[in-house]
Amino acid sequence: MQYSVVVVDDHNLLSEAIGNLVNDFDHFNLLYTCKNGQDLLEKLKFPDKIPNIVLMDINMPILNGIETTKILTEKYPDINVLALSIEENENTILKMLRAGAKGYLMKDTKKEVLREALEQTMEKGYYHTNTIAQILVGSLTKKPSEVQLKERELEFMKHACTEKTYKEIADIMCLSTKTIEGYRDSIYEKLEIKNRIGLVLYAIRNRICVPE
Repeated sequence: MQYSVVVVDDHNLLSEAIGNLVNDFDHFNLLYTCKNGQDLLEKLKFPDKIPNIVLMDINMPILNGIETTKILTEKYPDINVLALSIEENENTILKMLRAGAKGYLMKDTKKEVLREALEQTMEKGYYHTNTIAQILVGSLTKKPSEVQLKERELEFMKHACTEKTYKEIADIMCLSTKTIEGYRDSIYEKLEIKNRIGLVLYAIRNRICVPE
């Protein structure tokens, strides 16, 4: 089976190079490239222009990757978005995941990793590189059935998947910041994760938090 891929990046030479890599992979072909999110949305008005996967840059003029991904998640839920960026900022990664991206790749990713990302996205519905998983996320091997989270911990987790600070979450839950940090540390230990990105990924994968 063949899957179609669209590359959205404002650097023409780079998008063409990525497109050529995609065409080298079995079962994948480049449908077209776009220079920004608005360009993509215009093309998606035509049924034959709707791809299986979009490789999305983040920093683009007119309509950036995060804004575009939010729109795709709402209007084109069958399109799988993989972020492809130079951004390693934790907040940027969180925003992209909350927007609905199925994975996050760095632009210096090797060809073999890109192919694996495309394949696993179509097979499993998500993909995260070892770099993101190990450095920023930590272990995500725990299954929901293996973890016992208390009701208040689940409530905290849902709030933690937003852009709220821990102090803001404490105010909403009518608790002290110290208590909120206790929930955080307890969840990190139970899920064997290292930071907030790991928490968000776990919540999204297990539908505790559904991207809006």
